[in-house]
Amino acid sequence: MKIAALHGFLLLLLITRQSPPAPVSPELHIEDVTVIDLRGGLPEPHRCVIVQGNRIVDVTDQEKCSHRHQQAIHIDARGKFLIPGLWDMHVHMVFGDWFPRGKDVTLPLFVANGITGVRDMGGELDILQQWRREISAGSLVGPRIVMSGPMLDGPHPRFPSSIAIKTPDDGRRAVDDLQKRGADFIKLQSLIPRDAVFAIADEAKKQSITFVGHVPDSVRASEMSNAGQKSFEHLIGVFEGSSPLEDQFIKGPKNEGKFLSTYDPKLATALFGLLAKNHTWQCPTLVWERGGNLIDQTDFAHDTRAKYVPAYWKDVTWKRFTDGIEHDFNTDDLATRKAFTAKELEVVNEMHRAGVQFLAGTDTPPGVYIFPGFSLHEELQRFVAAGFTPLEALQTATLNPAKFFGRENDLGTIETGKLADLVLLNASPLDDIANTQNIAAVIVDGRYLSRADLDKMLAGAEEAAKTK
Repeated sequence: MKIAALHGFLLLLLITRQSPPAPVSPELHIEDVTVIDLRGGLPEPHRCVIVQGNRIVDVTDQEKCSHRHQQAIHIDARGKFLIPGLWDMHVHMVFGDWFPRGKDVTLPLFVANGITGVRDMGGELDILQQWRREISAGSLVGPRIVMSGPMLDGPHPRFPSSIAIKTPDDGRRAVDDLQKRGADFIKLQSLIPRDAVFAIADEAKKQSITFVGHVPDSVRASEMSNAGQKSFEHLIGVFEGSSPLEDQFIKGPKNEGKFLSTYDPKLATALFGLLAKNHTWQCPTLVWERGGNLIDQTDFAHDTRAKYVPAYWKDVTWKRFTDGIEHDFNTDDLATRKAFTAKELEVVNEMHRAGVQFLAGTDTPPGVYIFPGFSLHEELQRFVAAGFTPLEALQTATLNPAKFFGRENDLGTIETGKLADLVLLNASPLDDIANTQNIAAVIVDGRYLSRADLDKMLAGAEEAAKTK
């Protein structure tokens, strides 16, 4: 088997077999529940979902389920709603030494919020792989992890967990090294020189490894889409490519005021059509975008979620990000930044209507006051604010990640044979997307966690956050 083919095969195994099957007996019966059809059909009431090990073995009418397997664990889900486990498609769980105690804080916050899978977009590969092994062994409760390892950036990277790229050969070596070390994909940052960007893209194709991330400052969004970049993050490159000043933005400074004043609907339409044609996914991190742009209008001092955040995150790392945003990025006045934040939602809706596919991601925890787990629910609400239906918003964290990974046979919907990653809700997310926060229970890889279990996880994370 060729190396590239072997790598692809191993990635599929990592996604689908991160933990051994749970004991086959007793079965878990989620009874009289309404199943949400993520493919767009009507909700299915009075269903019984049967889990054995880490797989759904049947989805049937409640009447057919009531007399089966008396030894099963029976969960009374009358009046409740079942959705697939959520994915946060942009996280950084081990970002150098910037976010200590992530294992004890970030992982439980994800699971307690119904997040059963994450795409780690830049971190310490060895540590993340060890976490994945512990999750597989059952000694650690956490989400499925798909990871890039360190990010590729320019000669002088701005962030930890990065590899400095000066030349095309640097880029090719980095791709080869990460592929051999077991990275699942390659993550691009903003400062990579132009010739090295295309060398990375070429080498990634040769090695059959996906590359995603920022549209580097030295290239156009259209170029990266044509080169095969699978996802763009933070809408980087989109406003540049929707302006007649795109060449100037590549060569020099750019700001949101210029993005707004030079936005050309015809250029935008052409770009969105290209992105849709090339299946270039978008992970816009809308909560992070709002938080950064309006940082001087936000006070999280009394946010109830702050109790889950270690002091080091708040006093050191988040302060570092805040200082950088206020001095280097937020060069426009507040009115302009508010207008740009609103325009981002409008553009996301336009892209969606043009057929561009979207993923929900938060950039937790490096994002400005992004709370692991909790902020994904806000992200879904931002999609609805942008014009998505609640179902379409929910798809960005369930069905769409399954499509993105090519794993619809295992993930993204509630069907027989799928992995048992599920969230039981007390109210329908189709009525109000905010109901994704109203969690009654979580099933992660077949393991049932009641509301009491989730509350214990939250209490443990809160206690870990207090540790000096």
